[in-house]
Amino acid sequence: MKNKDYIQANRIAWNQTAPIHRKQTFEQLFLDFEKAGYTCLDNIEKGILKEIGVSGKDVAQLCCNNGRELLSLKNLGASRCVGFDISDAFIEQAKELASVADLACDFMCTDIYEIPRHYDESFDLVYITVGVLGWMPDLKDFFAVVKRLLRPGGWLFIYEMHPMLDMFDEEAEEFGKLRHSYFKQEPYAEEGGLDYYGNTEYEASVSYWFHHKVSDIIQSCLNNGLRILSFHEYDHDVSSVFKDMEKQEIRPPLSYTLTARLLD
Repeated sequence: MKNKDYIQANRIAWNQTAPIHRKQTFEQLFLDFEKAGYTCLDNIEKGILKEIGVSGKDVAQLCCNNGRELLSLKNLGASRCVGFDISDAFIEQAKELASVADLACDFMCTDIYEIPRHYDESFDLVYITVGVLGWMPDLKDFFAVVKRLLRPGGWLFIYEMHPMLDMFDEEAEEFGKLRHSYFKQEPYAEEGGLDYYGNTEYEASVSYWFHHKVSDIIQSCLNNGLRILSFHEYDHDVSSVFKDMEKQEIRPPLSYTLTARLLD
């Protein structure tokens, strides 16, 4: 399969999942975002964003899903906010949530690799969070998009699942046992659907997840002129998939943050 085929398959799979997640999460999100200044971001994110200085900055979120994090950034004082996602259905949810929150954020349905050129050098911060990089078949080209979206000196902030989690199978009988090589190159094919909240069973299209080593992520940043300023690993899950691992006395890194700036 070509990268475009993988991306189209994932678009179909996410559109199938969108109405399921809406039933599970939207009522609470409506209630939350009706409150002035609400943010769904945790203390780690808010601390790093305070160091970056998000207030007054123009922000792009790549793979924004239903837009809850971008709306939270707007409530933290961000200026222009634009969210990009390949799923038509989740973009519609993001627009609806923005309306409920009465926040001026823009949302665009697009393949991330094909974000229109008129957005080039439009943002002071590109924000990437849970489960984004694993949907990207090519990191080199992905971070090239990050580079062109940023103004000189602009920031990249990643808060993500740790790549080591790809070595485990959350549905295996022996949960927590190593199942896959850290150096796996072929994509994972998921046939059970993408409902990571309730594990709802439904007739799902096949989706594809791509493993990227930590060194792949760091090197792709460096190759695109992004100077890494911080990298931290954590023992808490941010994905709603590996929560049970938090209970283990011996556990791998479950999440990480990375900040970088585009060289002037």
